Amino acid sequence: MPIIVYNVPSRTGVNILPKTCLELSKISNIVAIKEASGNLSQVAEIASLCGDNLTIYSGNDDQILPVLSLGGKGVISVVSNIAPKKTTKMVLDYLKGNFEDAKKSQLESINLINALFCEVNPIPVKEALNILGFCCGLPRLPLTPLSDENKKTLEYEMKSYGLI
Repeated sequence: MPIIVYNVPSRTGVNILPKTCLELSKISNIVAIKEASGNLSQVAEIASLCGDNLTIYSGNDDQILPVLSLGGKGVISVVSNIAPKKTTKMVLDYLKGNFEDAKKSQLESINLINALFCEVNPIPVKEALNILGFCCGLPRLPLTPLSDENKKTLEYEMKSYGLI
């Protein structure tokens, strides 16, 4: 079964280093990495060391284009839960060479992305889905509902982005 390694140090407290990625890429069913360290130098080193043996996906919505520019193939995304068409278009624009359109999309999404991370994930995205009418309910403990202040900010950014 194909495996995607998740490198999300902010959640796990451990960063998977590029040399470890190289060793992991030698295992036949480890096919990709969700790289969410936030360190673009690390992404570049992984791409350099692993080449085509490990597909790189951006794990940070605010770094989709920088990761693609270093050889990434896509994104494992939070914002795509509420804006799948726009996120897909951004990635496809980049991969097709429409760099200006992709850059415009990435920059237009930054405020919404920031709003989606104003509290610990998945609290804001769950609230965003509720706002869109998907009735996801409240987060389970130990997570709590989005604060009223952050909900106003999220709604504002969703409206500014054209989602509501």
